[in-house]
Amino acid sequence: MERMRRLRSSAALRDLVRENRISIDDLIYPVFVAEGQNIKNPVESMPGVFQWSLDRLHELVGEVTGSGIKAMMVFGIPVHKDEVGSQAYDRNGIAQRAVKKIKELSPDMLVVADVCLCEYTSHGHCGLVDHGHIMNDETLPLLAKAAVTLAEAGADLIAPSDMMDGRIGYIRDALDKAGFVNTPIMAYSAKFASAYYSPFRDAAHSAPAFGDRKTYQMDPANGNEAVRECMIDEAEGADILIIKPGLAYLDVLKEVSQNSVLPLAVYNVSGEYAMVKAAAQQGWIDEKRIVMENMISMKRAGANMIITYHALDVARWLAE
Repeated sequence: MERMRRLRSSAALRDLVRENRISIDDLIYPVFVAEGQNIKNPVESMPGVFQWSLDRLHELVGEVTGSGIKAMMVFGIPVHKDEVGSQAYDRNGIAQRAVKKIKELSPDMLVVADVCLCEYTSHGHCGLVDHGHIMNDETLPLLAKAAVTLAEAGADLIAPSDMMDGRIGYIRDALDKAGFVNTPIMAYSAKFASAYYSPFRDAAHSAPAFGDRKTYQMDPANGNEAVRECMIDEAEGADILIIKPGLAYLDVLKEVSQNSVLPLAVYNVSGEYAMVKAAAQQGWIDEKRIVMENMISMKRAGANMIITYHALDVARWLAE
């Protein structure tokens, strides 16, 4: 008889044979930075998450740095929005200023800059729009311009989340020509048209004004297509691939991990976070155990890093 329980008989033995572990080095903490003064606005659908103004950003950066977390992902919330998302690629845009501020406050912090137009367009879509149609090729130069301005601001990694075809190659070329040959691209490669994003759209004020994003984000039913998307981005020059969302797409993460040698990130998105927080507030679950189980499931499926709003909680629990 094989007695698998032999290696489970004590905590020390279980630790010794554990296959996957969560480390502080795995975590990337997302931050929402808004234009204005003295802003620390709670996101009602995401307990514990706030929108921050630049003048108060030191409070959050200090907490994140003190926790040992080494990477933050920046999302800008502009006051001005227009049809072409001009604030996304303005050198004085809110995201660009936020990147600079974080690097000033914590020079060793890795700053990941999200690149998309949805937070900056009046219509809320991730690309230019013509009579209700999302224009792919016409959007690429604007995404590339945003990537370059964010790299100029000091971003350590550029993370295109728009899901336009061909954008990784286009952005790689633009970064190289601008002298940022060593700036990595962390590509949202398999980003699904998911209902799990709803709280994020409250936080980033990025809900589409019409229609939905199903013509450019992926069908949740498709796994093979996700692998193809990742392989295309890898071929175009991506350095890291992101699977988004996380929990409902661990099969995709596992499949991609078996088809690519690139480092993989998983985005544990706002809806996943909000469900856990809501259940914990009701006393229905053990929040710490559930969150850590979710984290380890993503590592087990192949993630090298986890973008998560739980990061500060996880860091605290790891330190206990």
